[in-house]
Amino acid sequence: MSISTILVANRGEIAIRVFTTAKDMGLRCVAVYSEADANSSFVNTADVAVHVPGYLDGEAIIAAALKTGADAIHPGYGFLSENAEFAKAVTDTGLIWVGPSPEVIKSMGDKIEAKKAAVNARVPILPSSDDPTAGDDVGYPLLVKAAAGGGGKGMHVVQSSEDLAEAVASAQREALKSFGDERVFIERYVPSSHHIEIQILGDSHGNLVHLGERECSIQRRHQKIIEEAPSPTIDSDLRDSIAEAALSLAKNIGYESTGTVEFLLDHDSKEFFFLEVNTRLQVEHPVTEETTGIDLVRQQILVAQGEQIECSQESISSCGHSIEARLYAEDPSNNFLPAIGTLSAFEVPEYSNIRWDVGISKGTEVGVQFDPMLAKVTSKGSTRKEAALRLAKALEGLHLGGITTNREFLVSTLRHKAFLAGDTTTDFIERHNPNSGNFLTSDEISRAAAVAALWIQGENRSTALVLDQIPTGWRNSHFPDQQISFISGDEQFDVTYHSNRDGSFVLNGIDSTHVHRHSLREIDAEIDGIRSTHLITRANNEIFIQMERGTAHLSIIPHFIPPGTNEVADGLISPMPGVVLDIRVQVGDTVETGQTLLVLEAMKMEHHINASADGTITEILVAVGQQIEQGVVMMVIDDGLEKQDD
Repeated sequence: MSISTILVANRGEIAIRVFTTAKDMGLRCVAVYSEADANSSFVNTADVAVHVPGYLDGEAIIAAALKTGADAIHPGYGFLSENAEFAKAVTDTGLIWVGPSPEVIKSMGDKIEAKKAAVNARVPILPSSDDPTAGDDVGYPLLVKAAAGGGGKGMHVVQSSEDLAEAVASAQREALKSFGDERVFIERYVPSSHHIEIQILGDSHGNLVHLGERECSIQRRHQKIIEEAPSPTIDSDLRDSIAEAALSLAKNIGYESTGTVEFLLDHDSKEFFFLEVNTRLQVEHPVTEETTGIDLVRQQILVAQGEQIECSQESISSCGHSIEARLYAEDPSNNFLPAIGTLSAFEVPEYSNIRWDVGISKGTEVGVQFDPMLAKVTSKGSTRKEAALRLAKALEGLHLGGITTNREFLVSTLRHKAFLAGDTTTDFIERHNPNSGNFLTSDEISRAAAVAALWIQGENRSTALVLDQIPTGWRNSHFPDQQISFISGDEQFDVTYHSNRDGSFVLNGIDSTHVHRHSLREIDAEIDGIRSTHLITRANNEIFIQMERGTAHLSIIPHFIPPGTNEVADGLISPMPGVVLDIRVQVGDTVETGQTLLVLEAMKMEHHINASADGTITEILVAVGQQIEQGVVMMVIDDGLEKQDD
């Protein structure tokens, strides 16, 4: 079997990742894209692209492969990557499937069947059941999980039997939308634990190896956000035991291609339990590649062609430490709810030992159709501390604006003393509560405002139609300084300036302010004796200035402010964009604090919107199936309290 053209049945950064290696191997690359991705960068990265109705439409994807002369299909991760029926349909058509066989996917990619295989291989498992009503047998707290997927989709913690039925129903709906399979199972939940996974790699010639472990314990909503290799938690003996269990399970069913065997390590007892097998490439695979030097996509393609893997267990070694952070469009200060918008600014810094896996660019519109991950950023260091600080510095240097993200939260986590000390249990976020908002100080934002004012005056002069050689603010008699005002958060920043005859400026009363270089995208300015260069992006009246510790966002205050709209008193406001999935109340109903009023679906996950106070529903302004934006008034609740006139 030989591959000359490969189709990637996925989108975004993982499609680009596969294309990069495939092109390096001399292969022709085909992309498929949905309507929402028509202008995405991965489409242009491929040699040719074909529009399909969606990434779960297996028939359309196979038809695209045949139409473009592809020999093979690489599924990436998510979507149909662990769908045994799709893998079989690919091979039945005569195409090469880049992954394990459909039979292996069915036995290991299916979480329920994988647990049965683990029992047969004498690998310890957590108490569990494929009967989602057997909560009392499994014991509480428990976790409802999708049988055919991962990535936190269709996963819910249940504390008591009263909450089980609704959690199961919600998980089934999410699983069906994300993986085309609504089956779920339940297992015992261990709150304080470590998520350890072993990367395996096998071929059809009997070779099967492991490439060490990753720790993926820093999670929110049961979805990983920071991953690393090697784990700071386990010693060499425990590492050998977990790896041996992973290989035992893989050998038991004759595993081929790349895969990941995931385990849960109890923080207190140090016992480990089998969780699941991902029969695909993992989001966090770069940390393994960085520490071992092995290109996992290349090995996948070689195995799919019937060749041997290019490494033996004895030849594999780990060097240094690697950490990956997932940059998401979400609001950590609002329970990590997804965010949408347009990326007004996006430019990665050029730092050594930093790997950017990106499927977006400046101008990308982020909607609610897909997972909110924008990019993966991976660092490499000789020590764990060096890798963590290097990654934090790279994230701070990312020129980013227009969408709320978890950038500051990631930086705060990476610099947290507990993280640096290796305290990385799955409840890390709940225990340590890393900073979730913009941590630029008022002084830093004030300096950003000064830089922005200098840049704006330079832009004004460069576009002036008359007297364009005269500096902004120049005067031949005494006039007040020019002033520009900005808003950042809840704070206003006023900047005054005028130019001197030698081209310098007096800025906020400080003389000898100099602009050494100015362009459309950056400025080199010296203010109060400190000189620095800043990337700058302007989107209408929004200014994004790159500072040392992140991107300052300033809104120019216009001279004439248009009248605004009044918020509806006691209105239930949509905290995010999404689709109204269910409305649980009617007009006239009396509701209690914490009661679920409606359910929103955003980025393939369900979000329950609860009452913040007791009251009576007086208006319902949305309908089931309606697409709404963030900030929309959905309901009006009368809390029975008298309102005072302003």
